[in-house]
Amino acid sequence: MMGLVLVLAGLGSQHSADGLAAASLARQPAAGSDSLAAQLRALLGDSVAPAGSGARPAPAVRAFYSQRAYAPAWCAGPQLSAPGQAALALLAQAADYGLQPGRYQATALRNLADSLALPATARHLLARQVRFEVLLTGNLLRFAQHLRRGQLHEWTPSPLESKQAPFAPAAWVAGALAAPDFGAALLHCQPPQREYRQLQQALARWRRAPAGPDSAARQRRAQQVAVTLERWRWAAIAEDDYVLVNLPAHALEVVRGSRVLQTHRLVIGSPGRPTPTLRSRLTSFTIAPTWYVPHSIATKEILTHLRAGTRATSEHDFLADNNYTLYDVRGRRVDPATVNWQAVTARNFPYTIRQNPGCENALGNIIFRFANPYSVYLHSTSNTSDFRKPYRALGHGCLRMERPMQLAAYLLGADSTQAALPTEAECEAAPKSRSLTLRYPMPLHVAYATCAVVAGQLRFYPDVYKRDESLRRQLFGR
Repeated sequence: MMGLVLVLAGLGSQHSADGLAAASLARQPAAGSDSLAAQLRALLGDSVAPAGSGARPAPAVRAFYSQRAYAPAWCAGPQLSAPGQAALALLAQAADYGLQPGRYQATALRNLADSLALPATARHLLARQVRFEVLLTGNLLRFAQHLRRGQLHEWTPSPLESKQAPFAPAAWVAGALAAPDFGAALLHCQPPQREYRQLQQALARWRRAPAGPDSAARQRRAQQVAVTLERWRWAAIAEDDYVLVNLPAHALEVVRGSRVLQTHRLVIGSPGRPTPTLRSRLTSFTIAPTWYVPHSIATKEILTHLRAGTRATSEHDFLADNNYTLYDVRGRRVDPATVNWQAVTARNFPYTIRQNPGCENALGNIIFRFANPYSVYLHSTSNTSDFRKPYRALGHGCLRMERPMQLAAYLLGADSTQAALPTEAECEAAPKSRSLTLRYPMPLHVAYATCAVVAGQLRFYPDVYKRDESLRRQLFGR
């Protein structure tokens, strides 16, 4: 874990703390030994830990002070500097960011800071200052790392980083120290997208509001927000313009900067066939698409109808009635009446089923394709009644959306007039398949957030895929 690997026996004992730093002081030459910078250099510049210390500061702490020639960062004489006070306040308020102050030794640091004002010999005061400097730096670096990447993925670069420029907490904190407002500068390491920023601010307000009679339920809600903030750190969004799908909300949003320009209801995958989270780019769409039925749907659903049709005397042809065409493995059209469907099973199903464009096409009037390893996509649907249901985790994994032509027009931008997009009614009346490529591909983010800020209010959604509890236990341990 990022942070200070400085194990002190009796952390609550000031004598133990003073003893560690005093042991370091005793080993130094007399010249300049009363300088805090000299003692930081002596403690952190050595390749061997001071006798009796039990451990060494982490490399990131050493790098931080080495880059500033071991000048103290948080102490100004016998008092704390303004950045030192701001750093302590940030760690004490870690819960406002969905983190836990105890992980950053906020209480111990506050006590140690207070001890700097207590009577002490010059040597013991210097020992306390050394310990405070190093302990605060280690925990602050860890805090910044968690704000950037999350607590559970702290060694995994966030989408905001590149291989050439990974996040370096020591350099970030050093840069914040050079800024006019240390606290604000340090907090800029967080994900920039509106979903994260608004949720974090809502959590801070939520924690300061009166608890009410059910404090346990309120704490669980705060933990739910913390879980969602953790996920957003893993899936930070760098772009200003993007399309966002939030699966628990059953909704798609078109976002530009801090504004939501469009909102569309969705039908998402069922818990048994969940829609995956992913990041991709919308590059094209097809009007009046043809649907190539996935093998799993053909064998688990359509084959049942075909078998039933051969057992009963009926003038109806299931495939023809639903605008399906049957093909063999060589792509040749097959008359379904010539097939002994009772002998066909899921294991020996050698056919491809294609649904032609039209009113009953499962993809509706338009499909938005995007690169992904799951073979899922975004499309309209002929069955719009599901959009009126509050629970819409009803699909096979793809995303069905309402009012898709509005999204298509937005993605085309100025090209939409020239493209002459049909209305959905026109498309159904005379389906004519054609594909359009976007001049400017649009980032697409499919996320899983069980809470969000909507119209300025904190809103909670059902954990439709039951993913929150496991993550909550990893973060909070109970």
